[in-house]
Formats: sequence, structure tokens, C-alpha cells
Amino acid sequence: MDTAIERKPASFRLRTDLLERLRRNAVRQNRTLNNYVESLLLDIVYNEPNDTTRAAIEEAMSGRNRNKVYASVDEMMNDILNEG
Repeated sequence: MDTAIERKPASFRLRTDLLERLRRNAVRQNRTLNNYVESLLLDIVYNEPNDTTRAAIEEAMSGRNRNKVYASVDEMMNDILNEG
């Protein structure tokens, strides 16, 4: 069964420092630059957070409950579970 993925050449202009960092990261993961960049882009495009994750991100960025101190783990878990 032939399941080859069709690829099309593309050209991008990137900052030299960004390109160098991408190359170093690719080498660290023993991957080609093309494979490394493609995998990063696939993760960004196809791995969108679900509604629960989006809500958690919004809460974290808004600062709500940022400085709340809990007396126990149970209190914290009750707060988390009863927010929805």
C-alpha cells in the first residue's frame, strides 16, 4: 500500500539567528532541518487545545487565583473541580 505524502518545495526568509537555532535543535534531535521545522509546524497547526485547556490558559493569563493560598490539597482540588 503506497501512502507517500506529497510535498511541495517552499522558500522562506528567516532571521539568521532563528535559522541557526532551528538547525541546532534539529541536530540535537538527530533530525534534518526540514523534518524538524515541518514537525514544529504540524504541531502548531493540528494540535489545537480543547475548550477545557483554552479556559485554563485564559484563567492563567488573566491572573485569577494567581496568589491564592490553599490550606490543603483537598481545598485546592475542590476549588478546581467546582469552577466549571
